[in-house]
Amino acid sequence: MSYERERQNNALLTTLSDRASALKQVTINIYDNAQSSHSIIDRNDDMFSSMGTSLKNSAGRLGRMARGNGRWGTVRLAGCIVAGVVVVYYLGSFIFSFF
Repeated sequence: MSYERERQNNALLTTLSDRASALKQVTINIYDNAQSSHSIIDRNDDMFSSMGTSLKNSAGRLGRMARGNGRWGTVRLAGCIVAGVVVVYYLGSFIFSFF
């Protein structure tokens, strides 16, 4: 009788140990996934920060060009803006046509 209970106890302990190991593995996987996501977010943050700086610098150069060349500078600036909008529109149409 006591032998049977000891055997049941051992079986339950083995089951509990297996479940604890599985839970530990799930926890490790969640941690690894969170770390991976965090590094992706950091890279995206750096990329957008760099893009914002580049856009700010480009806008400054366009403003200097418009001021420096008088009326023709303003016309060229307007032409660049219109061309940029058209290019973004067609690229967006092309990219979103696949979805």
